[in-house]
Amino acid sequence: MANVLDIRRRIRSVKNTQQITRAMKMVAAARLRRAQDRVFNARPYANQMLALLGSLAARTEQRAHPLLAERPVEKVLLVLVTGDKGLCGAFNTNLIRAAQDYLTEHRDHKVSMMAVGRKGRDFYRKRPVEIIADYVNIFTRLQFSHAREIAERIIGLYTRREVDAVDFIYNESKTVLTQRLTVERYLPIRPVKPIEGEALVDYIYEEPAAEIFRRLLPRYVEIQVYRALLESAAAEFAARMTAMDAATNNAGEMIDSLTLHMNRVRQAAITREIIEIVSGAAAQ
Repeated sequence: MANVLDIRRRIRSVKNTQQITRAMKMVAAARLRRAQDRVFNARPYANQMLALLGSLAARTEQRAHPLLAERPVEKVLLVLVTGDKGLCGAFNTNLIRAAQDYLTEHRDHKVSMMAVGRKGRDFYRKRPVEIIADYVNIFTRLQFSHAREIAERIIGLYTRREVDAVDFIYNESKTVLTQRLTVERYLPIRPVKPIEGEALVDYIYEEPAAEIFRRLLPRYVEIQVYRALLESAAAEFAARMTAMDAATNNAGEMIDSLTLHMNRVRQAAITREIIEIVSGAAAQ
């Protein structure tokens, strides 16, 4: 049975751990706020680009662009977006499980993978999955240049017919406590169709609509990749903040339980010593 000194050492160790988890929670909360601001600031641009593409779609032939060309799917590229670090609950585990389910569903296709994040890369590096590219440690200082590099890579693979489809798996940040696991097909781009009954904005184009389509569609893929990275970063910070908050609360409960146990052990020791003194006095 542990004595009072051992329990005090255990309490001191748990308190030190609690200080670390509380600090990690505060850091994650600050980074989450900045990540959410970046997501909210990027959405109007993406929505306006989507509206412009919808207007162009009603005025030009979409199938002329290679990013819109659909062909029989035999080779698939899976882009798995995970985190670079742990201590964020089931964030990375859920993503890897979804990737495993995806590989099982597409076992009849030739699936290659692009790993964004250290956790996904390390997991599949030891498994029979072809990793054609990996991007690690980009979430500490995430920039649009990272999204452009990834987008150019997947666009090149698709236009050269090395892959027939490109799918993304990432976590979308809904609220601080909720992340939505998303499996989304980025290439080929689905034809943009205006909503029925919605009035189209009549833009004045200086260039032919087909030429604007040629320039906008690659940029649209870049924006979509950037949005996925921002959403994943925000979801990771939210998951880490929630996990560290739970760890801090659990440490507090453990400290209270150990303190109560220590008091009982100490009281039992005092009671035993009193009984020994009284028994000795009675024997004399």
